Amino acid sequence: MIKWIAAFIGYYLSDKSFFGAIIGFFIGSFIGNALKAGKNHGQEQRSSRFANSDEYFNYYQRQTQRFDFPTMLVALSAVIMKADNRVMKSELNYVKTYLKQQFGDQFTSEHLQTLRTFIDNPHNIPLSQICYDIKLRTSVEIRVQLLHYLFGIAKADGEVSQLEMRELHKIADLLGVPNMDFTSVQNMYQRDTDSDYKVLGIDKTVSDDEVKKAYRKMAVRYHPDKVATMGEEYQKGAKEKFQKVQEAYENIKKERAM
Repeated sequence: MIKWIAAFIGYYLSDKSFFGAIIGFFIGSFIGNALKAGKNHGQEQRSSRFANSDEYFNYYQRQTQRFDFPTMLVALSAVIMKADNRVMKSELNYVKTYLKQQFGDQFTSEHLQTLRTFIDNPHNIPLSQICYDIKLRTSVEIRVQLLHYLFGIAKADGEVSQLEMRELHKIADLLGVPNMDFTSVQNMYQRDTDSDYKVLGIDKTVSDDEVKKAYRKMAVRYHPDKVATMGEEYQKGAKEKFQKVQEAYENIKKERAM
């Protein structure tokens, strides 16, 4: 009950913002779980191995009840970091820097312990349940920005491998990220001769008017204001993505002498 009351309060305090309701829901969940923790003193210590995915999902749920959204990102980060069966220092540094800047003091050494647990057991991570949980709690703009972050992990070592791309596709599908948005973000990290068009979500054969229309559509869709309520790193990523859209449009204009 506490979490729903907090969600209601967050909704109205943020000028009826859906994301404000999400924050309120998380805070309410945290308070409710803290009260339960007071009655049940003594928590289980983390285990590095689990018998099955159900047991692992129970561990995930216990962690999200304690840490909420940061733990969700930690779980998805681990999936990408282990996609090619190796964890690079550059990937770990990218994750630590991003989450520290995104969540500040909310990101603690316990999150790093949780990350290690997920990395040690990547095949047991209940990806479908986690993505479904995130999908219910966030808007599509936030999920696209999350995909942008996951691509950043994959690219941290210099290239996005096929194994990483397969996991990115899977996560995007489970999160309900539209194919157009996936292709657009992908071509910000993997360039080819048609990448500028793909960033705008169009084919190279379209007319100049369709190029302008696509640019206006993507500029609105990826505008940083869409994630204005999120942390500094989300806003930074959104600005980078918005800039990529503008750069793609300028490149096409030069190519076509528009």
